[in-house]
Amino acid sequence: MKKYIIYISILILGLLLGSFFFGRKTTRHETEHIHDAAAETNQMWTCSMHPQIMQPESGPCPICGMDLIPAENSVKGLLADQFKLTENAMALANIQTSIVGNGNTEDNAITLSGKIVENEDNTAIQPAHFDGRIEKLYVKSLGEKVNKGQAIAKIYSAALIAAQQELITTYSIRESQPQLYKAVQNKFKNWKIHGSQLDNVLKTGQVKTSFTIYSHVSGVVTEIAVSDGAHIMDGKPIFKVSNLATVWANFDVYENQISQFKKGQNIDVVTNAYADKVFKGTVDFIDPILDTRTRTVKLRVVLNNKDQILKPGLFVEGKIKGITASKFDVLSIPTTAVLWTGKRSVVYIKSKLNEPVFEMREITLGNQIGDKYQVLEGLNTGDEVVTNGTFTVDAAAQLQGKKSMMNKTNEKIMTGHEGHHMHK
Repeated sequence: MKKYIIYISILILGLLLGSFFFGRKTTRHETEHIHDAAAETNQMWTCSMHPQIMQPESGPCPICGMDLIPAENSVKGLLADQFKLTENAMALANIQTSIVGNGNTEDNAITLSGKIVENEDNTAIQPAHFDGRIEKLYVKSLGEKVNKGQAIAKIYSAALIAAQQELITTYSIRESQPQLYKAVQNKFKNWKIHGSQLDNVLKTGQVKTSFTIYSHVSGVVTEIAVSDGAHIMDGKPIFKVSNLATVWANFDVYENQISQFKKGQNIDVVTNAYADKVFKGTVDFIDPILDTRTRTVKLRVVLNNKDQILKPGLFVEGKIKGITASKFDVLSIPTTAVLWTGKRSVVYIKSKLNEPVFEMREITLGNQIGDKYQVLEGLNTGDEVVTNGTFTVDAAAQLQGKKSMMNKTNEKIMTGHEGHHMHK
């Protein structure tokens, strides 16, 4: 009986051991099959908060630590240099694109980039008329309106103190020495000091230690050259004013476009500040001297600004109709589209019309005009370039091993998380 019990125990133990070993082999096989299936699908994982993160395995985000989520897996039909972003990444990074136009021309018209500046024919300087020190400046803000005859500063001047002594002395002998008295009066007149301030000195016989000076110009303050406590010198400016009832719109014209423009051409001027308004003007002046640095000339338009809504410094665009577009070979893109590394300038173009597929493109830039660059090589009319979120797109290219700003060849840049697994 004991023998049978021993046989039965051995049989049961054998069954248990067999189940353990064969069951473990099956689990390992299934696990390998799962990993092989995942490898075949090329599943990538990304972070919902940092969509530039792309890793071949799930785990924590190397930036914020959140669990990674499966990224959209749609790489079929992409060329070697192309890569795709998720819709989530596009939205979070606010990625925007724009179409490259041909020579800034449309509808037989050319569009120029420019800026509003003061009408220099309607500017004036308020200078100092004697040496001294500003005890109190009453005009302190750019954009402040100043009227002729308005008090602008209180000034201390050693020369004025000495001249007052002369005035008091010559006043007492004015009957016998009228020429001498008049000479001292003219000195104050040349200093633009007269009226009640001098009358009070003569009446009291007391010397004033400081004088208030008054503006002899009117306009909007566009420049202030001094401040409280500053020393002033005869002839040096205190501030500058402009009459903004009219302003200039200065546009940059490339040298290969100069022949297409002439004085008196009608031009429509628009600005993002007032998207629903078109300001009419005519070409008033074309600079006869070429800027050798930018290879452009200035084209000037005088605009009516009686409501003073056009502010100096505003970027504007001017459209002149009747220009033959075929004579132009100028492409331009916003400055926000361009990334630099050393001598290389790169942009990202959207490769497919209805899909967020991108690729890097090296370009050759010309001059910067306002907020745009001239493109000499690398882009064609109709290309769709990334103009906002460019750095995010570049980061995604680097992490997916595509050509990028810092990577001329397809070489994937490992994140810290991936590097950790490689060294295991």
